[in-house]
Amino acid sequence: MAKEKKAPRPKAQTPKGFRDYFGEDVSQRAEMLRVITGVYHHYGFDALESAAVETVEALGKFLPDVDRPNEGVFAWQEFDEDDKGDWLALRYDLTAPLARVYAQHRNDLPTPYRRYAMGPVWRNEKPGPGRYRQFYQCDADTVGTASVAADAEICAMLSDTLEKVGIARGDYIVRVNNRKVLNGVLEAMGVSDAGQQADVLRTIDKFDKVGEAGVRQLLGKGRLDASGAYIDGVGLSDAQAEPVVQFLIAKGASNAETLENLRGAVGESAIGAEGIGELAEIAGLLEAQGYGADRIVIDPSVVRGLGYYTGPVYEAELTFEILDEKGRKRQFGSVAGGGRYDDLVKRFTGQAVPATGVSIGVDRLLAALREKGRIGGKAAGPVVVTVMDKARMAEYQGMVAELRQAGIRAEVYLGNPKSFGNQLKYADKRESPVAIIAGSDEQERGVVQIKDLILGAKIAENATHEEWKERPSQFEVPRAELVSKVREILSGQD
Repeated sequence: MAKEKKAPRPKAQTPKGFRDYFGEDVSQRAEMLRVITGVYHHYGFDALESAAVETVEALGKFLPDVDRPNEGVFAWQEFDEDDKGDWLALRYDLTAPLARVYAQHRNDLPTPYRRYAMGPVWRNEKPGPGRYRQFYQCDADTVGTASVAADAEICAMLSDTLEKVGIARGDYIVRVNNRKVLNGVLEAMGVSDAGQQADVLRTIDKFDKVGEAGVRQLLGKGRLDASGAYIDGVGLSDAQAEPVVQFLIAKGASNAETLENLRGAVGESAIGAEGIGELAEIAGLLEAQGYGADRIVIDPSVVRGLGYYTGPVYEAELTFEILDEKGRKRQFGSVAGGGRYDDLVKRFTGQAVPATGVSIGVDRLLAALREKGRIGGKAAGPVVVTVMDKARMAEYQGMVAELRQAGIRAEVYLGNPKSFGNQLKYADKRESPVAIIAGSDEQERGVVQIKDLILGAKIAENATHEEWKERPSQFEVPRAELVSKVREILSGQD
């Protein structure tokens, strides 16, 4: 009889493009989200938690990766006997689900409806360095008003949020543009083919990398890139390309100058003029609230990638420099973006419902705060009560309860207490600031030993034997003074 083969063990590894988050990362993210949602709440937005799974039909097809099945989402079909079950997908952002929520519950919601949401989203895209298939977003949206005052408010709130979490004024800029101005430029060019329009928009998005001359070449016959490869152009004439170039170089020394330059770029286009009027109104509303061009600026180079934007678009960019993986200096770049999407809810209701909102890339913003030293470092672990006698576990638990009731993070060692050395190694791995030691001798005398692990590590690393004796890191105190002595040690470690 053939020997039955054992099933192979599964590999203990995360799927490609995903990662695990441990204590420090999770705690820092939670604290930053607490600050962000505090700003959103202060502005009058209410919390919403929608489902992580939507029907593919409800999510729509708005991701730019159009060559992949289901537009780059993680999707599957529900099973039923007729194989006609719904196609479901993990949400790729928090905005498309909001449109479904509003359409479904609009009779019970106030108008305008102002909500914020946070949570993971998933995109079935090619992963790369720092680019994961699951990442966190934190959004705020206003649904049900066409007033550009809502767009101006979102920009002001984004500015306040960045400063509140620790990005200093001068280290960021919120840049504002309008899709209607872009449409006006396309109209002035005489480009009506949808495919050619998409090519033009992709070329505009490369302006920061290739400059004015490169854009002219890409709009025309093409250009050689840095590797020597030839990139085919859009095939426009010089006259057709000129409005795009004028649009891209329209940013002036002030918002007023930029708006005037944009008027020249859109020519006689009515939709372009409408977009410029909205930008002028946004700039005026922000200026009235004290948000100058040092914080929020009109910038024609902003082109948001998702296809559902219909009006003002905005992007928060961090302007300080960091070193990339090759040691080269570069700006940190974008951490948030959004815009107006007046047609998204209409997909469900058949009626136009104006909306605008912003999304913050949580992991990107966390990385920026670490770069600036505004967050990070090693957080202290819990005080560890060691176990010298398993029969006295109730007493050790009583010590922990006292510490916790005093607001001190603490735990009893719950591993095998046979080796006291292993308990101290555990406390070190937990980065515990203090260990509590209480054996039978301490019990008889009504005392406890309190070991300052932070000071002990410093003394062991730097001090001579004489200094070590003069600066003890372990203290014997009466049992009744346990909490007060631990609090004293912890305050000295801050």
